[in-house]
Amino acid sequence: MNKIPLIISALALALLLAGLFLQNASLWQPAAVMAAISFALGMKAIPALKTYQYTAWIIVAVIAGMIYPAAFSHWGSFDLRNKWLILLIIQLVMFGMGIQMSIRDFSGLATTGKGVAIGLFCHFSVMPLMGLLLTKVFKFEPEIAAGIILIGSCSSGLASNVMVYLAKANLVLSVVVTAMATLAAPFLTPLLLKLLAGTLIEIKFVNMMMEIIKIVIVPIFAALVHDYLKTASTTSRRMAFLLAGLATGWLVALGFGLWSFFETLLPSPELLQFMEIFSFLLAALVVGVIYHQVATSNPKLDALMPYLSMFGIIYFTAVTTAAGRDNLLNVGLLLFISSVIHNAAGYFFGYWFSRLFGLDKNSARTVAFEVGLQNGGMASGLAGSMGKLGTVGLPAAVFSPWMNISGSILANYWRRRPVSDTSTSTYEEKVTTSAH
Repeated sequence: MNKIPLIISALALALLLAGLFLQNASLWQPAAVMAAISFALGMKAIPALKTYQYTAWIIVAVIAGMIYPAAFSHWGSFDLRNKWLILLIIQLVMFGMGIQMSIRDFSGLATTGKGVAIGLFCHFSVMPLMGLLLTKVFKFEPEIAAGIILIGSCSSGLASNVMVYLAKANLVLSVVVTAMATLAAPFLTPLLLKLLAGTLIEIKFVNMMMEIIKIVIVPIFAALVHDYLKTASTTSRRMAFLLAGLATGWLVALGFGLWSFFETLLPSPELLQFMEIFSFLLAALVVGVIYHQVATSNPKLDALMPYLSMFGIIYFTAVTTAAGRDNLLNVGLLLFISSVIHNAAGYFFGYWFSRLFGLDKNSARTVAFEVGLQNGGMASGLAGSMGKLGTVGLPAAVFSPWMNISGSILANYWRRRPVSDTSTSTYEEKVTTSAH
């Protein structure tokens, strides 16, 4: 049965070629989308391609967005690039990723301090500077150039943890670097963008910091509330439920005029922004408590959340591609070449700087993934919040699929060439430690 989609894909490919030969758009355009979808569905029948199925769906989103851009810009009068819709979906993406994190992950900081410092230094220096260099070499237009620097300045994503696990490298170090990079992002990402791309687009430092907190920190906080409640004492649970009740009252009051009161009372926009972030964190507490209650009754829910994250990223890819279709037609090839160079530089410098500073090979492999793989969802979310999804957000739509492909290739390569090193922690050791 798994081979049926591959047969359909082959037939659709034949129609695609016939349509191109006959110059019949009504034939080749739907055939191209059908071929891509069918191949993505049928990839699990090919053992060597199983791990690339998610990437295949991202490619489907790119093809669909390029061929039918109108379908991914508006549904009737509703704008699919609406700022609040983008924020909601990116928070869902980050929440789904955050479900895979644990408060216990931060306990590894004591034993991985040197590796974490090296990983963070390389990540927030090599990648933004390499992004800047690429914009100078290829001379992209300002907003697309800013997008390349933006994705280079974002924190590492949880995809790096998956690749490290597949490569059988130091997963404890990977998780801690990802966690610390995520916490550092609200300050370092707008700072780097201000320094390196401030002449390309207007960067409002405080506004961007607040957006990153809403995009990344708030949903991950909600996920960690759920993780905390898993092992909390009865007293702690009651306290959490009480605080969630008070937070709900606060949020309801905001909707019934309290926010308008703050707008007239607070003397500066900064204080109003602080109040907004405070309210978002309270909302995260409520969501975390409610989700915990639902997940307790439905244990399989946690396992489903990463798939919702994947769907969110595929949505962003399609919408971004549709919004930036004309730009992609002009600079798509150069953007792809840039993504390959940028990603390879992350792996190369991440690994060899780690070795230079004395990390073992397994930890150096880990840092290579942490440096080379960025959080494309965060970059897309920030571009959406700026209202520049089709320009500033375009590099993320191109870089993200390649990062998944190259990461999988490198992980499988290193997996076949294990390092004998008892000083690093394997995934199994981490799971055993967490269980206790």
